[in-house]
Amino acid sequence: MTLRMLWRKSVNVFMLSVTALCTLLTAGVLFFILGYLAVKGASALNWAFFTQLPKPVGESGGGMANAIVGSFKLLALASLIGLPIGFLGGVYLAEFGGKTSSFLVRYATDLLNGVPSIVIGIFAYGLFVLPMKHFSTLAGGFALGIMMIPIAVRSTEEFLRAVPKRLRDAALALGSSKWRAIVLVVIPAAMRGIVTGILLDLARVAGETAPLLFTAFSNRFWSPGWNEPTASLPVMIFTYAIAPYEDWHRQAWAAGLVLLMLVLLTNVIARVVLARRLYSV
Repeated sequence: MTLRMLWRKSVNVFMLSVTALCTLLTAGVLFFILGYLAVKGASALNWAFFTQLPKPVGESGGGMANAIVGSFKLLALASLIGLPIGFLGGVYLAEFGGKTSSFLVRYATDLLNGVPSIVIGIFAYGLFVLPMKHFSTLAGGFALGIMMIPIAVRSTEEFLRAVPKRLRDAALALGSSKWRAIVLVVIPAAMRGIVTGILLDLARVAGETAPLLFTAFSNRFWSPGWNEPTASLPVMIFTYAIAPYEDWHRQAWAAGLVLLMLVLLTNVIARVVLARRLYSV
C-alpha cells in the first residue's frame, strides 16, 4: 500500500469517525433532555394531572387539565387563522405568482418568519388586548396564527412545486381550466406533503410562551368561550418553574415532559405521512 493510499484511508476513517460522533452527540442531546424531563417530571404525572385544576398555593397535588384544554383551543384557533392564509399564499406563489410579485411575497414571508415571537405578542396585545381591556383566548390564537403563516406558505409552495409538470399538462390537455387542474389534480397530489408541513407548523408554535404572556395570559380555572384569559402549557410551565414551591416545580417538569412528548408525537406523525408519500411516488 502506497503512502498516498494510506493517507487517504486514514483521512476517510477520521472523517467518518467525526461525523459519527457528531451524529451521536446530536441524538444524545435529545435523549438527554427526554431522560432528564422523565426523571424530574414522572413523579408528578398521574391521572389527576390530566383531569384536575391547579390546587391553591400551599396545597399539593392538582393538575393542569385547564392548561391542556387551553393549549388545544389556542392551537385550533391559530390553525383557523394562519393555515388558510398560508395555504392560499403558497398556492399563489407556486401556481400564479409572477417573478416580481413572488419575490416580494417570499421576501415578506421570510421577514415575518424571522420576527421574534415576543414582538408578535406585543403586536397582538396592541391590536386586541388594549382595545378590549382584557386578555383573551382570541388574542392568543391570533398571535400564534400569525406565527404559523410563513411556515405554511413556504411548505405549501415547496410541495406544490414538487408535483410533476406533466400532471398539470395532462389536466389542461383534457380541457380542464387552470384553477380546476390545481384544485382537483395538483393539490391532491401534494396533499401528504402539505399535511406534513401543517403538522410541523403546529409543533413549532405549540411551545411558544412569549406571545401568550401578552395575549392569553393565564387562568387557574376553566376558560369557557374565546373572550377570556386561558391557561396554556407553556405559560403554566413558566409560572410554575419560577415559583418558590417545590410541588409546583415537579408539576412544571411534568408539564414540560407532556408538552415535549406531544411535539415529538406530532413530528413523528409528520415524518410517517411524508415517508408514505415518498414511497407512493
